[in-house]
Amino acid sequence: MNEREKIIQLWFEMWLTKQDLGIDNIFTEDVIYEVSYTIVLQKSEKYAMIVRETLSCAINQGNSRSNKTVFMDYKRIDRADIFSPKKRLDEVIEAGRENRTDLIVAKKMAEKANCSYIFGESSREIFCRDYENNFKHYSEVIKALFKFALKDLFVIRNTHSGVISANFLLPMAFKIEQNEIGMKGDLAISLTEPVVLGKEEKELLDTIVDQVNMVLYTIIPGMKIAVHNYGMQLMDSGENGYRVELVSIRGDMPAIPIRMESEGIIKIISILNALIQAFGNPSICLAIDELDAGIFEYMLGELLDIFNQSAKGQLIFTSHNLRALEMLDKDSIMFSTANPDRRYIRMKNKKATNNLRNMYLRGILVGGQDEVIYEETDSLRIARAFRKAGRAIQHD
Repeated sequence: MNEREKIIQLWFEMWLTKQDLGIDNIFTEDVIYEVSYTIVLQKSEKYAMIVRETLSCAINQGNSRSNKTVFMDYKRIDRADIFSPKKRLDEVIEAGRENRTDLIVAKKMAEKANCSYIFGESSREIFCRDYENNFKHYSEVIKALFKFALKDLFVIRNTHSGVISANFLLPMAFKIEQNEIGMKGDLAISLTEPVVLGKEEKELLDTIVDQVNMVLYTIIPGMKIAVHNYGMQLMDSGENGYRVELVSIRGDMPAIPIRMESEGIIKIISILNALIQAFGNPSICLAIDELDAGIFEYMLGELLDIFNQSAKGQLIFTSHNLRALEMLDKDSIMFSTANPDRRYIRMKNKKATNNLRNMYLRGILVGGQDEVIYEETDSLRIARAFRKAGRAIQHD
């Protein structure tokens, strides 16, 4: 808001004095950027490390479009150059002599921390400065990508489901619009006992619960969740907090702790706010590992069909459940293979009338695809191994 007030004051000052005091800083150019970001990972003895990052961009301005070219190419093994092409590097250094040294230090810090060089904190601060030369376009691209990752990119790993399966925590993925950036993250609620929250956390939980309840009753008829407040309790910081527990309510039945619900229902509650955001916001990209874990197959199909038909955002997920093959467009699905050098493929020879589930099962049984999609097992050997193990246990 302060920045907007400064812009308005500047505009009126120019109008009164009839002088150009920085009109270019008020009206941004109508520019559309087409951007590609690629990253190359290499497996080491202990972990995967980033060995290369590239950013390429085409600039659409007015009726003209530039060719899509790489404007930043970072290679971990390249000790001679900070990044290429040299023209773009020179534009960054031109804006400040200290930038060269800062970029070298930032590169070493990124390699030590095994994090992104382009989007790492130290180098990003340099790239996102205000530039007067041609690098200003590319600086805007890096700013926009970082803002997207901060604001609109959700990644829900399988550890999310793991703590639910252990009946330990309910991590509620959320995004709340409060200002230009808003709030995004996971709010962890204990499943074993009531939890003590500060005032802001309690208000955040109330907001998440209200948003989740808008959709939850349609997925699980008659069900809603609520925050049961046991009263005030002193926190470790010395401030007053709220001792609360998440409960589920069905019709006229008494409220019960949320931990008493099935794993699938708790899983849906944990990701429902993020799903709501992805459904209605075209800027959202939501990636979920093992979306199907614990969720009833028919319900999974219903959710996928709704997203396939009407969602504005993007949902990327992995799943072992074949129900997805019956509910999504064929071009929206990729299959994992047994080849580590070509881990993902699309089914070939598929037609509009084909049942993709049947094609997948046939591909397992008789092949016909570019890669082996399942390492064949022998049911007789498996049964023999079970009998052998059973006899060994009885003998012991």
